[in-house]
Amino acid sequence: MNSDDLELFARVARTGSISRAAMELGANQSTVSRRIGMLETELGVRLFRRSGRGVWLTEHGEQLLGYATALERTLHEARDAMRSTVGLGPASLCIAAQPTIARIMFGSLGHTLKARYPNTRVRFIEGLASHILGWLADGEVDLAIMYVPEYPGSTQFDLLMSEQVCLVTPPDFAQPEGPVDVHILAKVPLILPSTHHGLRVMVETVAAKHGFTPDIALECDGSISITKRLVLANCGCTVLPSASVTEEVAAKRLKCYPLQNPVIKRDVALAWPQNRVMPEGLWDVAHLIRAQAAELVNSGAWPGTTLNEGAGARDARRTQAG
Repeated sequence: MNSDDLELFARVARTGSISRAAMELGANQSTVSRRIGMLETELGVRLFRRSGRGVWLTEHGEQLLGYATALERTLHEARDAMRSTVGLGPASLCIAAQPTIARIMFGSLGHTLKARYPNTRVRFIEGLASHILGWLADGEVDLAIMYVPEYPGSTQFDLLMSEQVCLVTPPDFAQPEGPVDVHILAKVPLILPSTHHGLRVMVETVAAKHGFTPDIALECDGSISITKRLVLANCGCTVLPSASVTEEVAAKRLKCYPLQNPVIKRDVALAWPQNRVMPEGLWDVAHLIRAQAAELVNSGAWPGTTLNEGAGARDARRTQAG
């Protein structure tokens, strides 16, 4: 058994099909099937159950996939480390971000990364915090730019900035412009995600600390754009960073009121798994991301934010919003 065998085995496991794996690898289907059979014979166990619809892992196959994934990650890190020593940057780079952050950062960051690492295959992924934390833990993404969650698990964070959170309302909301007291969240119908999402946890935490119950009129676990559409349709108000609604506020389609007493903020940070040392090449990428974030804040392209200069890596198990 060698690394090529494990790579082929992992490809079959992830596609769930010998024919599809063969197509992706540019190999003959019978060759892939024969090599899987030889691997099973060498190990003395069945790795796959087979049917007319494809293949799926046995218990022994699940166990071997863990080793194959770990080996792939090690080889990837070794390759990137060697490339970094000659200034080529990583061979590939995958960065995840939540929707608001992705909308603001990915365009300019893409130009910056391709200028610095022209030979690097750059991939951006957008997702919710719960998805991103899973991708980091599984090694599917190298770095993430995300809001620090209430319950971060085994993830390390390097703070970039703090972003003020606002009450977002329909345009006919009867409230003068300017900051509003946080207790207003008990008096207006709110459209928020269900309880396991970051914004909902943040609102519930603030409410518990300050002795009120938020008025949850509707739960929405869709994208931020769907939540904004619900507000536009007068289904209620919501709580979002001001950067999420810049265009709508400018067009007077929505209103945005900063929350105060206390001021509610969310920290934006770089994230990577706590149980893995960041390869040297990724530190250079992290510095580029920090510089890009600072430029966006200083230019006013990311409204409602303040920089956390030189915050450094820190444990995220701390209290947010309060």
